[in-house]
Amino acid sequence: MASIHRTTMTPTKLELLTEWLPKQSWYVGNVDSPELVKAGGFRLDDPKGAVGIEFMVVVDATAQEPVAYLVPMGYRGAALEGVPGEALIGTSEHGVLGTRWIYDGVHDPVVLAQLRALLRGEATPQHQSKSDTPDPTVTVHGTGPDEGPDVHVNRVLRQAEAAQRSSGRLVAGWTWPNGTAARGVFAAVAPR
Repeated sequence: MASIHRTTMTPTKLELLTEWLPKQSWYVGNVDSPELVKAGGFRLDDPKGAVGIEFMVVVDATAQEPVAYLVPMGYRGAALEGVPGEALIGTSEHGVLGTRWIYDGVHDPVVLAQLRALLRGEATPQHQSKSDTPDPTVTVHGTGPDEGPDVHVNRVLRQAEAAQRSSGRLVAGWTWPNGTAARGVFAAVAPR
């Protein structure tokens, strides 16, 4: 299981996401500098222990109605080859592990493999900020895909557990800036 280090990252994940998020096609904000607040998420373990995997929810508080975004991330000790340039969220200096290359998880094969494993019931979601602690609030409904790129990640989160009908969906929660809890579909098996 992955260990959570109590240390610094420079720049922070939120600082990197503040620059990266407005450049994404699925960003619905209307400002170049969103005011991002960490609002939830969970982690998955890489069986080989090489890639840190986090599914982070951030809320943009600059919008008239706050918007929740899901950003799956892969943290690596070296650059990932063969991915488009926009897949790199940025690099950060980790106080224990050194330079980390942080990638958008939808472009990271290890992140996608573990997401598929979670949807098949073969991986256990972990608490976002505690080592070796499962997160029972993350639930899977139905069954996921065996192989292939047939998982859709919902980038803009909507509050609703049963909004999508698919053979497999991942449901988890986040907290709005006013303290209200929400749950929604983070990812689902895409129809072929």
